[in-house]
Amino acid sequence: MNPPRLKYEGWFYGLAFLIALGLRLVQLGTAPLTDSEANFALQALHIANGTRPLLGPQPAYILLTSVLFLIFESSNFMARLIPGIMGSAMVFAPMFFRGQLRPRPALILAFLFAIDPGLVALSRLAGGVVLAVTFTLFAWGMWNHRRFVLAGILAGLALLSGTSIWMGLLGLGLAWLFIRVVERKPFTEDSDMPVPDSEDIDDSIPAPQSSTQGYQIRPLALALIATLILAGTLFFTVPNGLSAWVGSLPAYLSGWVTSTGMTPGRISFMLFIYEPLALFFAILSMIRGFRTGSGRIIRLSIWLAVSLLLAIFYRQVGELAWVILPLQTLAALEIARSLVVFPSERIEVGVVTTALLILLTYIWFDIAAIGLDPFNQFVAAIPVIGSIQNPRYAILFGALGILILCILFVAFGWSARIAWLGTTWAFLIYLTVYSLGAAWGASGVRNPNGVELWTTDPRPAQANLLLQSVDDVSEMSLGEDQSQPVTVVGVNSPALEWLLRNHAVEKVAALDPQAVPPLIITPPMDNLNLPAAYRGQDFIWRQLVQYENMQRPEWWRWLVNRQLPRTDEVIILWARDDLFPDARQSSQLP
Repeated sequence: MNPPRLKYEGWFYGLAFLIALGLRLVQLGTAPLTDSEANFALQALHIANGTRPLLGPQPAYILLTSVLFLIFESSNFMARLIPGIMGSAMVFAPMFFRGQLRPRPALILAFLFAIDPGLVALSRLAGGVVLAVTFTLFAWGMWNHRRFVLAGILAGLALLSGTSIWMGLLGLGLAWLFIRVVERKPFTEDSDMPVPDSEDIDDSIPAPQSSTQGYQIRPLALALIATLILAGTLFFTVPNGLSAWVGSLPAYLSGWVTSTGMTPGRISFMLFIYEPLALFFAILSMIRGFRTGSGRIIRLSIWLAVSLLLAIFYRQVGELAWVILPLQTLAALEIARSLVVFPSERIEVGVVTTALLILLTYIWFDIAAIGLDPFNQFVAAIPVIGSIQNPRYAILFGALGILILCILFVAFGWSARIAWLGTTWAFLIYLTVYSLGAAWGASGVRNPNGVELWTTDPRPAQANLLLQSVDDVSEMSLGEDQSQPVTVVGVNSPALEWLLRNHAVEKVAALDPQAVPPLIITPPMDNLNLPAAYRGQDFIWRQLVQYENMQRPEWWRWLVNRQLPRTDEVIILWARDDLFPDARQSSQLP
């Protein structure tokens, strides 16, 4: 039996979907593809062009995107459209768990999914991580509602989504084993705080008890196998899609021993910086859950702990998506409780919330001031704390102390409940605004040249300028902007190949001394040593972040304006001299 629906519940889910679409699709194709994105996008493009390339371990993304390239055109937007749509559709997943979460927390969870900075960033990347998470949630939801054929189809698509599905399944499997051990001790049912009388809210109905009776494995297995065969081969047009799926498990296992450049500390730092809203309320939820013995919260906490440990030691930022799921679910449960304010409490709660919001805003302005001038060497002496280099730190510590004192005074002066409600409302509003800003920043729209930690490989810095130069030389010489072929020498970059996809690109290890190709791209060099004369122009291709040499103040600067010290990788575009009108005119003079 499903719990009753909230008033306008369907409309609210639609609103969450529109918010998710806006954050994920606005200017989706503006930023150039990175090497990891272009690697899979090129495979999809080759399939659309009728060739049979060797596929990587993300067949669902590659095959679905190849259909888009076949119907429409190959572009950055189309390369990222499937993850963007699936990441937006994730907001509907909580609908299938209304019985377990109850309607109001499920609806809150949909909005948390919509504005989550990590999910927004991963949904704007060309890859299969978001596909794996979304298809798994929907398959789980269909299984929960005993729609076995749909569950099998969605489970098959999840398995085809790449290496990330194995991390998700491992986390769920280990969490299930730990839960079986822990559940030998009896749990108590969650008891929500009393709610105001309302016709459209009723969270007092307990979650239905799950039962294995009625589950049918056979239709699910048949649907799963059929999906793997049909979708994995794009209806038998791309047979090697199945081999790509089989290769996803070895690729995942090799990730445990492959160096990614990330560290456990940086993975934990990302969670703290990008997910403060979820962390704050999830911690409150876990404290309450373990104090009352709530089985639901304890199960989610175990899943969160297992997923977090796996993501930290696997050192792949994309696997944090599996951490975000239980983290945001715990936060939604606690936020639902915080929304319950009796009419007699509204004035007191409003006063406390307003006062704390003013303090929190002042604290952020102080953090921003530190980030704008992180290397201030002025030394200030603070009693008890000692000497600090930047006086702004003293102001920051003082503001934090005042914040804590205000909460304590309210708890002792009015009541602990007023202090708790005012604090949670203030942090809810403040951290929601922060999450929206972080999500907008993680999308890459706010600061295209900024550094976001959700992409391990750097974005090309002057890709558009390089492509414009190639097109201009081509049009100037032959009258068509995509007619001249390009020879790439000594530059291993799928993003460069993707950028020049509309030109005939030849990749060689070394130049033929007798050849005179019209356009050549090389690493920095003084002379090509070819029979013809060439003109060269350098471009900044990739900017590599120097994490190893960073100092602590530089992280403050990154927190405010997303700037980190980087080194430039330069490439040179060489154009044969006779392609330019002035050279041709000079050669015709007597």
